[in-house]
Amino acid sequence: MRPALLDPLFAPLSSLPGIGPKLGDLYARLFGQESIEDCRVVDLVFHFPHSIVDRRNQPGIANAPPGVIVTITGRVDRHQPPPGRSNQPYRVFLHDETGELALTFFRVKGNWLEKALPIDETVVVSGKVDWFNGRPSMVHPDYMARLGEADSVPLVEPVHGLTAGLTSRVLRKSVEAALARVPHLPEWIDATLMQRQGFSSAFDAFHRMHDPRDETDLDPQAPARRRLAYDEFLAGQISLALVRQRLRKVAGRPVNATGALSRPVIDDLPFSLTNSQQTAIAEVLKDMAGEQRMLRLLQGDVGAGKTAVALMAMLAAVESGGQAVLMAPTEILARQHFTTLARMAAPAGVTIDVLTGRTKGRERDAILERIASGETQIVIGTHALFQDNVAYKDLVLAVVDEQHRFGVHQRLRLTAKGISPHMLVMTATPIPRTLVLAAFGDMDVSKLTEKPAGRKPIQTVVVPQERVGDIVERLRAALAEGKKAYWICPLVEETEESELMSVEERHATLASIFGPAAGLVHGRMSGPEKDAAMLAFKNGETRLLVATTVVEVGVDVPDASIMVIEHAERFGLAQLHQLRGRVGRGEEASSCILLYKGPLSENGRARLSILRETEDGFRIAEEDLKLRGEGELLGTRQSGTPGFLVASLEAHGDLLEIARKDAAYLLERDPDLTSERGEAIRTLLYLYRRDEAIRFLRAG
Repeated sequence: MRPALLDPLFAPLSSLPGIGPKLGDLYARLFGQESIEDCRVVDLVFHFPHSIVDRRNQPGIANAPPGVIVTITGRVDRHQPPPGRSNQPYRVFLHDETGELALTFFRVKGNWLEKALPIDETVVVSGKVDWFNGRPSMVHPDYMARLGEADSVPLVEPVHGLTAGLTSRVLRKSVEAALARVPHLPEWIDATLMQRQGFSSAFDAFHRMHDPRDETDLDPQAPARRRLAYDEFLAGQISLALVRQRLRKVAGRPVNATGALSRPVIDDLPFSLTNSQQTAIAEVLKDMAGEQRMLRLLQGDVGAGKTAVALMAMLAAVESGGQAVLMAPTEILARQHFTTLARMAAPAGVTIDVLTGRTKGRERDAILERIASGETQIVIGTHALFQDNVAYKDLVLAVVDEQHRFGVHQRLRLTAKGISPHMLVMTATPIPRTLVLAAFGDMDVSKLTEKPAGRKPIQTVVVPQERVGDIVERLRAALAEGKKAYWICPLVEETEESELMSVEERHATLASIFGPAAGLVHGRMSGPEKDAAMLAFKNGETRLLVATTVVEVGVDVPDASIMVIEHAERFGLAQLHQLRGRVGRGEEASSCILLYKGPLSENGRARLSILRETEDGFRIAEEDLKLRGEGELLGTRQSGTPGFLVASLEAHGDLLEIARKDAAYLLERDPDLTSERGEAIRTLLYLYRRDEAIRFLRAG
């Protein structure tokens, strides 16, 4: 149950004064919700200002700089209404000791200006001043008040994110009403830490964040923001630790690898395992042999050989009499894993099946029967693997590929089926340590840092869009020599607003040059169409594949050696690095051409030059985190990744480490959160909407 103390914050947003259906629609849009019913008062409390308007500058009329907000105190001299019904503006003139200012108004109805600005009255106005022919004018001042009511002009005004139709004044009013509902919260931070970090109470921090006095109050290192960032990290770390504690409560089943299946597979590999592959395999097998369930993240750059590590883990599960599954995010990937693993595992003679949403009818029934009887030892598929009608005889290990596309919840659905397999999570997006902590809690991590032997470096060049003709000529020569190339575009179809080259338009242009050798694949095609296009490219029926980022993850065509990425400035670093990793997988020296449309921002230039300098995915990920922020890094703000309200991994990484230790310390002493601090922590979890974790307390 949510503590009653928080009820005012979780009341519907429409319970605030003045929020009717019309305004409600605007707030729903602002918070990205379907309707106002889905918005809560707390959404406004966490909608912090991003900048301020400073009206403290009062230079006098003659010294007012153009285009800058100033506040002027002056005496009203005369009104100049437009003659007749003309479209001329209405002007009001006032002066101070330095000069005269014209206040300009368009489409004035009624006599409200005469009442608001009576002649001979001293008034205070605030807004931007523009100069025309040496004369200053202020168009539609933001504020106007008589001298006696000058206090009503806010000298420092917070600026919040808005949506079309919502004014800052209306939003500010709603925010103040929401803030009035923030209760005095119980303190969940340890007293010594409060003192050491100089934290105020959460109540004070919320008020301070909404009432910045100057730019320093908006700084990520401002005390109020650091306090709330710590709260957010602590809520995240405790909820992840509770999930983890729950996963760990279910005892693992020790897996004793005999090597009977893995030895013939290793002997048959056309390459020898790298040192980091051997280390990772040893770490995984050691985890699986223990009493507790394994929960390990395997990070490895594109082509670092994660599949071989996963196969050794799966064979160990089969050696001990159990089954293993490998879950991939897309159909293409699942089928590709199937092809690769079936080939690699052939010497071991294990039975492997593939199950996706497209497996239908009799074929599906036959596979389900083989899985239930235990005849199938390794199953590869999409999340169809965890549908209710899939029953396993003895599932010992689950390998999840590209974890960031599956939320924590999908990991838990496995456990909910009464199955508690060991879990190995793989990702080719190298994730910086801080992000691993934030997204996965304190998961054990193995890293593959070397490229498999024989991988050739990829030459990366950055070329302006104007030279696209030269690139096409280079491709003509390369395809004539029998090479294969990818051409990646950011959009599926051209839209009015966008100048990005759409994949369909680019394909049409290239097909007019290369004819049927140019293939096309994008996310809007059906599964069978995508598979057919990929297969044609793999078999060499097409030699140039024009595609969107659907080829980003795991598509394996070893003889493709050229990658052209159009509008490279629009992609994140991690994504460019993933795409580049599609080439350089075979014998041939490979190249990656980054086409950009100028002028490049400084940030854009920095990103492209990092790619030119290095192929080290971990360094690229760290740089990407600095340049773009965590929500973007995993390519998604929703799927189980932390989209923070207040905290930022770049700015508050030090606090994340403290929160992790604090969470571990607290749960060790008070695993059910029943102490006084534990009760306060429950309030924190509800406040940051991490209450799912509280269910684990009860269910665990």
